[in-house]
Amino acid sequence: MGKIIRTELENMADEKYRVFSSKLIPNINNVLGIRLPELRKIAKRLAKDGYKEYLPITNLIYFEEIMLQGLIVGYLNLEWKDKAEYIIEFVPKIDNWSVCDSFCTGLKFDKADTNDVWKFLQPYLKSEKPYEIRFAVVMLLFHFVDKKYAKRAFSAFDHIKHDDYYVKMAVAWAISIYYRDLPEITLPYLQNNKLNDWTHNKAIQKITESLTITDETKEIIRLVKRNK
Repeated sequence: MGKIIRTELENMADEKYRVFSSKLIPNINNVLGIRLPELRKIAKRLAKDGYKEYLPITNLIYFEEIMLQGLIVGYLNLEWKDKAEYIIEFVPKIDNWSVCDSFCTGLKFDKADTNDVWKFLQPYLKSEKPYEIRFAVVMLLFHFVDKKYAKRAFSAFDHIKHDDYYVKMAVAWAISIYYRDLPEITLPYLQNNKLNDWTHNKAIQKITESLTITDETKEIIRLVKRNK
């Protein structure tokens, strides 16, 4: 099956889009150039029939092959405990922000499983591997922005010490989303946290760049920026 899907992807390659998307993901050089909606169509098809054969494949060549596997996992109509097994197998394949974030966006789960998903993410938040950390942080910003989990998420952010750019950007992004949706909880955290200066100030920047935040509120947020 792997060769069949690879040939299908190669036939869909768009050189202009390959050049464009390659510039957005500077740490990879194996892009075919296929737009995400097209990959989603294939992923939905394989999630219904073929995923058991395709997901275990490890000799992947192209960025789109890895992305496709992640999208398929998101579309699987399985109980959380069963889907989690596929997530565990996929996470080590993540090697760029694009695959990570698209994967997290598509990972839906039942509300009743929320606490189990939270527990599942904890080892990744404490990982030494940058894309395992980013995976967990992006999962928090997509699926755990609520009052019940906010302070626990902030504590997790404080304990992340990895200096990788994509880790720090994920944490800053997450904090900006928490502020957008839960400003009354997030502002005290911004006033008193253990983040490094770069991540703290990047979170402030992302908040003040938001079109959903009022100018008055932005002035308040700028007051907690750290002067290096």
